[in-house]
Amino acid sequence: MTKSEDNEDNMTTQIIPVTAFTDQRPGTAGLRKKVAVVRQPHYLASFVQSIFDCAPELRGNTLVIGGDGRYWNRDAITLCVQMAAANGISRVLIGLGGILSTPAASHLIRQRGAAGGLVLTASHNPAGPNGDFGIKYNIAGGGQAPEALTERIFQTSLALTRYRIDPTVSVDLDRLGTTQAGALQIEVIDGVDDYAAQMATLFDFAQIRDWLAQGHRIRFDALHAVTGPYARRILIDTLGANEQDIVNAVPLEDFGGGHPDPNLIYAAELVAHMNGPHAADLGAASDGDGDRNMILGPGVFISPGDSLAMLADNLHLCPGYVDGVVGIARSMPTCRAADHVARQRGIELHETPTGWKFFCNLLDAGRITICGEESFGTGSTHVREKDGLWAVLAWANILAASGRSLPEIAISHWQRYGRHYFQRHDYEGLEADVADAIVADLRARLPQLVGQTLEGGLTVTLADDFTYADPIDGSQAKGQGLRVVMGDDARIVLRKSGTGTDGATLRLYLEHWRQDELNLDPATALAPLAALADTLIGLRQRTGRAEPDVVT
Repeated sequence: MTKSEDNEDNMTTQIIPVTAFTDQRPGTAGLRKKVAVVRQPHYLASFVQSIFDCAPELRGNTLVIGGDGRYWNRDAITLCVQMAAANGISRVLIGLGGILSTPAASHLIRQRGAAGGLVLTASHNPAGPNGDFGIKYNIAGGGQAPEALTERIFQTSLALTRYRIDPTVSVDLDRLGTTQAGALQIEVIDGVDDYAAQMATLFDFAQIRDWLAQGHRIRFDALHAVTGPYARRILIDTLGANEQDIVNAVPLEDFGGGHPDPNLIYAAELVAHMNGPHAADLGAASDGDGDRNMILGPGVFISPGDSLAMLADNLHLCPGYVDGVVGIARSMPTCRAADHVARQRGIELHETPTGWKFFCNLLDAGRITICGEESFGTGSTHVREKDGLWAVLAWANILAASGRSLPEIAISHWQRYGRHYFQRHDYEGLEADVADAIVADLRARLPQLVGQTLEGGLTVTLADDFTYADPIDGSQAKGQGLRVVMGDDARIVLRKSGTGTDGATLRLYLEHWRQDELNLDPATALAPLAALADTLIGLRQRTGRAEPDVVT
């Protein structure tokens, strides 16, 4: 049964009674569920209402709404607009066709002075009717809702008894312009325009255009996800890249049946090209919502941790960063390559938990210029999200300005700082109790490991469950991942992922720093450490898996 009430603008708001859902705790970056779960009657509406109830600052202000174009994106946006109308929001900004990349949404929130934003995405997770769907709330600064707020949203969802919606409100997502629905102003904008204009202030587009005109090439794979329109506008229309080098650039509701995760496994077409005889000078891919990136040169893969370090070391070549880097932050599992750059340059280095929200306070306080994480995310002060296309343009600008090839930059960097061989092994779809038991057993043994010399002569100097104390607001985040550290030489990290929707995922991170043998295959370089980790943790035996599901 519904209740109705007429407001002063003669719009009809329906108050829908609901039974609270118990499974709406947001993960690392919002709520992610299978499409079938989110499409249950009242499910998405209940979560959105919980956000509105916990964000009273949205009333009378502007809300940005957009998504990655996956299946059910358009219907979900319409529902969010109808609920915004019923909850006192005065204006919504929506990307054309419902498309808005995550970094573009962050920029739009900041540029237009919005009170917040709803970003409908499950990021790098598969899409389609049998795939995943997600939603996250970004606050006024453009960053993801902090943990204290997401916890309040979850607690509110547990006690929710009703949501407010005006089903009479409609929106044409394919028509640019402004319409009025009672007290709510609805503006559909070209989500690429503002983002492209911002990129032009950060990078020397004329220099990149000249570099491309000289015969250099950028190969970009959008994986049929949100960055296709952005890449076409900037790389082809503005910079003059070859149209045939911008591939899979049409966003599809199921991402073409592929997995929109820019890594060596799921971007195999790009990897094959970059290892072939006609490789471009710069190869790159982005993910479902445009916040991740993978960087390759002819015959060389630049791991995310290396990319962060190399960008930090060369970012002064880009006009928007001529004053240099004041500090660097990386997530704890990310390899420590950036630490060496920070140390030699005499700048701050911050190690945070996984999750971009932990970088935002540091960015807002001016303590860091660039940040990144091992899951193919890099960003800077320009937004409060990671930004895939930004990283591609930064690399293009550095290549154009330096006159060096990507392999030359990589080799020079490793010769100066040493090379951090790094891999992440994902064990996906595990039973939750099995995954939890593996983590609990290693956690219990951590105190006994310190001081032990393990196989290969590596001595454990630190073994803990990572805790982070935010230097800006003093908040603490505990239980962020198990670390077994062997000085500067090596690390083994184990943590449970917070982004999956199907069972539990355990992630094992292997890192070995070498100052000799700089051109080894990473799998070969890390094989002894992988064997040591297996002896220490017993992942293969306890999961029944002969090998990880994904290695990146």
